Amino acid sequence: MIEVGKFYNLEVVNIKDIGVYLNEKGEGGLDSVFLPKSEVPKDVELGYLLDVFIYRDSKDRLIATRKKPLIKLGEIEVLEVVDINKVGAFLDWGLGKNLLLPFKEQIIEVKKDDKCVVKMYVDKSGRLCATAKLYNILEMNAPYKTGDLVKGVAYQIKDDMGIFVAIDNKYHGMIPKREIYGDVKVGDLLEARVTNVRNDGKLDISVREKSHLQIENDYKIVVEKLVENNGFLPYNDKTDKEIINKEFKMSKRAFKKVVGRLLKENKIEFKDNGIQSL
Repeated sequence: MIEVGKFYNLEVVNIKDIGVYLNEKGEGGLDSVFLPKSEVPKDVELGYLLDVFIYRDSKDRLIATRKKPLIKLGEIEVLEVVDINKVGAFLDWGLGKNLLLPFKEQIIEVKKDDKCVVKMYVDKSGRLCATAKLYNILEMNAPYKTGDLVKGVAYQIKDDMGIFVAIDNKYHGMIPKREIYGDVKVGDLLEARVTNVRNDGKLDISVREKSHLQIENDYKIVVEKLVENNGFLPYNDKTDKEIINKEFKMSKRAFKKVVGRLLKENKIEFKDNGIQSL
């Protein structure tokens, strides 16, 4: 049985002026799927096998396409919002008919041009839809241990907890609030380090290096900014931590460590409104 959201290698079982009908090899014309003429190879004949993706058109009829969608059934991907109407948001997934993200499947209200991290599923009426509710979908048996490097996509941000990340688009990960530095947005692709494997199998991760390596990176960042700004920076140990985070992508504690080291090396001096190179 041919199902929506999947790729198939199907046989041409009928040829019409408007396109061809396809079915699984040996099944004939029964319950065949239509492929529009614009996507039919010029030399097509009965019995030809074509690789196609199956979805539903604007009239909810099964239809085939040779185009490659940006997401398949069961996958998690980052898609862009192209329209909003009374039933939900519509996402660009590379095909003519946009993919619906119903309001009930959103975790925050989305706007046009937003990026959403979603999983494709089939709703009760047999249509392909998207859901942004990934927390209860992601797996907890990730094959990683503390110290491993991982890749993932930020799919939800909670100010009181941290940034939720889909590791490998499959496993639970989170950057705890204390580890958030810089401006991370939903849809951002991240490279991170596993800092803890919880008892339930979920991963705590950090985008920063191990402390002895990170201080060298932080030191380099501050020195480079001093050079770029003619030896003066309007920041010191009294500067608000949010400003430090935004400007240097590090905690105030990390910034103070670097400043302390520069002072000890006699490379800077404090001014009333910042630090000055010597």
